Amino acid sequence: MTIKPLGDKIVIKMLESEETTKSGIVLPGSAKEKPQVAEVIAVGPGGIVDGKEIKMELVAGDKVLISKYAGTEVKLDDITYTILKQGEVLAKVE
Repeated sequence: MTIKPLGDKIVIKMLESEETTKSGIVLPGSAKEKPQVAEVIAVGPGGIVDGKEIKMELVAGDKVLISKYAGTEVKLDDITYTILKQGEVLAKVE
């Protein structure tokens, strides 16, 4: 099953990274704050949303920075995705 976003929505998957402390202890993703960097999985077509033309600037594969509690989380095939508006993305990470 795949997710195809509508309008100015995008589907992202949060990137989890392990962190090592100065003393060498590895902290798993569950012990840290919610990550803020994600990979774009799918992008909607854009178009007219609320009377304004929206041009999609992101493409699948882009890495983006989002706020901690942006979007709506959905679980599909045991993978957690977040769906949010393109305008909720803070920056593109290069």
